[in-house]
Amino acid sequence: MATKDNLKAGFAGESQANRKYASFSEKAAEEGFPQVAKLFRAASEAEAIHAKRHLSVLGISSTADNLVASVAGETEEFTEMYPGFIKESEAEANTEATRSFTFAMKAEQVHAGLYEKALTAVKSGKDLQAEHVYLCPVCGNVALDKAPGSCPICGVPGSKWSEISL
Repeated sequence: MATKDNLKAGFAGESQANRKYASFSEKAAEEGFPQVAKLFRAASEAEAIHAKRHLSVLGISSTADNLVASVAGETEEFTEMYPGFIKESEAEANTEATRSFTFAMKAEQVHAGLYEKALTAVKSGKDLQAEHVYLCPVCGNVALDKAPGSCPICGVPGSKWSEISL
């Protein structure tokens, strides 16, 4: 049991390091240090390799099972985790944290709904019926088929959304 717990902890730590170093890379580039930015980017990708390997060793379930778990995870985030975070940040008058938590909470609700839609399709042996998938670069909202005129969560123009490809 200890090794399984260690793999889970390793996955969590490596995943966080991946995102942290990616952000550090962007900051170094903004500050005019392109080689440091590349170093952080390389380390970020290395951490992703480690995280994916740990998850692979743990075992990745079927797409249907992964969708069920994803619906549950996203639902927990928008019904339990983020409302509590928002309440605390509001009590501390930390408006930036409140905005960040609110954007994430609302996006997680959208994600859960899209995962439910995908699960219905997969259970019937079909793929999700969407030609395109779009991502809001500010709040993480996701839209199928076309980007909205403006994000219903954060208001960013649809022209700023990126299309996701494999």
